[in-house]
Amino acid sequence: MNTAPPTTPLAWVNGSDAPEKPSLNIGFMALTDCASVVVAATQGFAQLQGLTLNLQRQASWAGTRDKLASGELDAAHCLYGLVYAMHLGMGGAVANDMAVLMGLNQNAQAINLSPELQRKGVTSPEALARLVHQRGARLTFAQTFPTGTHAMWLYYWLASQGIHPLHDVDSVVVPPAQMVAHLQAGRIDGFCAGEPWSADAVGQNQGFTLATSQSIWPDHPEKVLASTRAFVEHYPNSARALVKAILAASRFIEQSAENRRGTAQLLSGRAYLDTPVSNIEPRLLGDYHDGLGNRWQDRHALRVHDQGRANLPYLSDGMWFMTQFRRWGLLREDPDYLAVATRVQQLALYREAAQAVGVPCADAPMRSSLLIDGIRWDGSDPHAYARSFRLHALDDAPHMRVGS
Repeated sequence: MNTAPPTTPLAWVNGSDAPEKPSLNIGFMALTDCASVVVAATQGFAQLQGLTLNLQRQASWAGTRDKLASGELDAAHCLYGLVYAMHLGMGGAVANDMAVLMGLNQNAQAINLSPELQRKGVTSPEALARLVHQRGARLTFAQTFPTGTHAMWLYYWLASQGIHPLHDVDSVVVPPAQMVAHLQAGRIDGFCAGEPWSADAVGQNQGFTLATSQSIWPDHPEKVLASTRAFVEHYPNSARALVKAILAASRFIEQSAENRRGTAQLLSGRAYLDTPVSNIEPRLLGDYHDGLGNRWQDRHALRVHDQGRANLPYLSDGMWFMTQFRRWGLLREDPDYLAVATRVQQLALYREAAQAVGVPCADAPMRSSLLIDGIRWDGSDPHAYARSFRLHALDDAPHMRVGS
């Protein structure tokens, strides 16, 4: 008689480390930085950990959020800030205990401007600031989710140029794969999104890349592997096995340029990014051209592993997003930054998984970074940091529903 395997933690009291739930539904968005999730699912890394990963491409970050909350997805390739917005119940949503299992990548997002602005000669930060501050000039920029990484990079970069992102320009939410279509239709003047959509815009002569996210914060945190905390508590072996599989896949991708090229080819397929490999491969290899005639090898291109440095869920990384939510009025009061991050970031589980697959881990749960405006972030005083910026919206009414 065939009986289904038990799926409750009580079934594992005898010490088995086999996954309690061997078949997992994993969400991802059509972005280059889903690479390690796709490679883990399709190239045998998950199977080595006793898992089958059922990849489910999502149409929007809001959809990813809703399916994580409902349990339709066990885990997902996810925006860092989206996880914290869910955990804190921002935008009127019911708070849902969340978990960051690991970082999936650093760097490799970009701010692009439209062909119309390019024709007007608005091809530098200074020119953009002059235009924005002209009477009657009101530009619209797109990002991918109100509390997501792209909104925070866009806001941070604009503010560093003296442009208030909430008062001086308009901000709208557009799914990443739709950015180029919105540019072509003239609905937006620029956008911040992940690759390959910035490279795709340049390739289609739909404007140019004005700034990369790594120019804002070199080796910044970006996407994470996220789940509800309930998933981790009910299926700890599955969660650990999932991290082990994706860590091994991320290490494989960065073992050689050939592996990166093969990953670009895999991602270009219809089931994943559904875009020509020529949109994916160059920037995956760090080869950038901006559509203005400039080309460079980026020292801080997409990192999905970097000897584990791109994967450790630092407490300070999670805390940074909360400081920016506070800065821009998305949070009306300061949370207990450290306590929230300590609950969300699954450091102990990550360290166990990393040790099991031979990935080194930094001892310190915080890291120190210098951002584009010369302000250093190290997690030591988040309350003061959130108040340290000349441009902010600390006293404004919340400007955007997180449910968008």
